[in-house]
Amino acid sequence: MNNPTNLLYAESHEWVRVEGDEAVLGITDHAQHSLGDITYVELPAVGDTLASGQEMGVVESVKAASDLYSPVQGEVVAVNEALNDTPELVNQSPYEQGWMVRVKLSAQPDGLLSAADYEKVCQE
Repeated sequence: MNNPTNLLYAESHEWVRVEGDEAVLGITDHAQHSLGDITYVELPAVGDTLASGQEMGVVESVKAASDLYSPVQGEVVAVNEALNDTPELVNQSPYEQGWMVRVKLSAQPDGLLSAADYEKVCQE
């Protein structure tokens, strides 16, 4: 399983990369693999305020649709516009080109998992 150790993970299968007072969010390799070929991604708008655990969008695939939940709280400062035309980037590169949202943090992330702990969740 591909779970970079420099990231934090939510049990709902989102990842977080903290960069100073901002965080980059996406779905994990495990999540994209479980969903199959991703055909559509709906993300929040720049300027939206997210609460930790709040629904922030939807990912649709050939198999199913799945809600996205924010693992952090703060204001959306950027969304990955490339996913509008090429949602398959989430399958091809979930931790780099397939990132979804950048958030200016209003609080430090809390209750998230390390890569090792997230891997245990995936094996349950």
